[in-house]
Amino acid sequence: MPPQKHSIIAVDGYSSSGKSTFARMIAAELEYTYIDSGAMYRSIALYCIENGILSGEQINISRLNQALENIDIRFRLNPATGIQETWLNGVNVEKKIRGLGVSDIVSRISQIASVREKMVSLQRRIGENTNVVMDGRDIGTVVFPEARMKIFMTADPEVRTKRRYDEMIQKGTRVNQEEVRDNIRMRDHEDENRKLSPLHRANDALLLDNSNMTVTEQMDWFRDKWRSLNGKN
Repeated sequence: MPPQKHSIIAVDGYSSSGKSTFARMIAAELEYTYIDSGAMYRSIALYCIENGILSGEQINISRLNQALENIDIRFRLNPATGIQETWLNGVNVEKKIRGLGVSDIVSRISQIASVREKMVSLQRRIGENTNVVMDGRDIGTVVFPEARMKIFMTADPEVRTKRRYDEMIQKGTRVNQEEVRDNIRMRDHEDENRKLSPLHRANDALLLDNSNMTVTEQMDWFRDKWRSLNGKN
């Protein structure tokens, strides 16, 4: 694809590695638009659950393909929290898409070619019109291979488990830590081994292992890399 007219920062990496928090902070500092690509796939997964497209382990691909034509996903800023929330067909689904039920199937949903085709198209369309920080699994490798800056995030699995567990408990979701640990292991395996756009670090992506880093330290790391990229000491 041709170089983007606007500046794109791609943040890829493992589940619960802190991509969304990090990407949001970068976007706020640079006054860029933040897009959570994972929320888009989670919205499709939720739609499948709530509309009978998913039955046990089976996904009705034909019904899903028909539904994709009428699925509308948007991000709206919540003025009370200052956070962009996900809206699916006019309904705020931000809390619903973060549950384990969606987490358990989102990797499978994201492997469906028609789903990825639609989501990538939407993501690229957003990037054509504004400066964007977008996080996900294949932003720097597939969606925006010409991104101005690419970051690949990782952290120790136990650290990611604790972060995800604390986040869900804080949001009022009843879950135990072993369930979260199993979900992260499953997500890692599926993300790394899927045939379509598997999770891997782009050759020119900067690696950030934030296992032992605070959010402040991560932002200091970003500022240093951003200044270097833009030729500033």
